[in-house]
Amino acid sequence: MEKYFNVLRACPLFYHIEDDNLMAMLRCLKASVKTFRKKSQILSEGDTAKYIGIVLAGTAQIEQTDYFGNRSIVASLEPSDIFGESFACAGVEKIPVDITAVEDTEVLFVDCLRITQSCSNACIFHRQVIYNLLKIVATKNLLFHQRIRITSQRTTREKLMAYLMIQAKKAGSNCFEISYDRQELADYLEVDRSGLSAEISKLRKEGILKSEKNKFVLLKPQ
Repeated sequence: MEKYFNVLRACPLFYHIEDDNLMAMLRCLKASVKTFRKKSQILSEGDTAKYIGIVLAGTAQIEQTDYFGNRSIVASLEPSDIFGESFACAGVEKIPVDITAVEDTEVLFVDCLRITQSCSNACIFHRQVIYNLLKIVATKNLLFHQRIRITSQRTTREKLMAYLMIQAKKAGSNCFEISYDRQELADYLEVDRSGLSAEISKLRKEGILKSEKNKFVLLKPQ
């Protein structure tokens, strides 16, 4: 487990946990590591919503699929990112999304009840982990509302520009990279891929942006 310490230190669930307590905490929580091949399901819609997952290596995506099979990407997950905590903390019986490995991926799983229930060992770090978990859930709620603000825009152009503006502000620059390819971006924005590509082409011709694959540059209107 020590080989993952750099990733775990960056995970918000373990903020302010001293290194000499980290291994003891993982034992207390009975954390386990599992490996998933590219394109395999880490968690599937309908699985029991009791585990919190932390990406240790690789990348994954949170996806929703509607009745007609249309996929929507809710979020991308990279090393140190956490998933499943909102469903586990809410006490829902089954998760309503799929977690899919984009590439070969390693995940650490923790039973949420081992965090939220009192620890018989009176671990000094337990209170800190509970506080961290509460903060994570609150932050994810803000990100959820941000995505609603993007996808509630009326046109593909408006959705795309709202998303790109947020990414530029996050990067602190008008030049930035996104974590999605064209199909994944279309799925995230909940739009048709061909329509999205056409809109990007129009914005380039209008001098509003430059783009190459997942790299974008926002330009000031003349």
